[in-house]
Amino acid sequence: MAVSGDGFCSSAYNGFLLNLKHGLEFTWAKILAELFILLGKISLVIGNCAFLYFIMAVCTHDLSGPGAVTSIWGPIVLVGFITFIAATVFLGLFNNAVLALMTCLALDMDMNGEPKYGPPTFHDKIGEIKRKAPENPIAKGGLAGATEMQDMEGANTV
Repeated sequence: MAVSGDGFCSSAYNGFLLNLKHGLEFTWAKILAELFILLGKISLVIGNCAFLYFIMAVCTHDLSGPGAVTSIWGPIVLVGFITFIAATVFLGLFNNAVLALMTCLALDMDMNGEPKYGPPTFHDKIGEIKRKAPENPIAKGGLAGATEMQDMEGANTV
């Protein structure tokens, strides 16, 4: 709807077909984004819990003395849980951004044959990837293109 201005049902159908055609690219981008999100969540939780321990041990002296905390694990688990929830909420936007960018790229490739819009470094990298990738008849013309190519190859060998 946002890209083409069509109605909901036709946009959903076109989006579904776009996902089918570029499924491997969408899957790879989603896996990569999920790995970065997981890395971010883990590092934020560990960093925040370490900072809590530092504050309690050095600044407020809550771990030693007459009013010491009996167990450090209660506050650390609580801070870790709250940090994980906050990181999940805020880093979830990164996942949406990756899927939106992949949708734009796939639509650009479908409309123009190759990516037309974007920074020059992006086009250089895409060109480098295409030069290294083997030919794929299914990606060029879909299943119908692959069947036609197989029919032509079969006709040439007879």
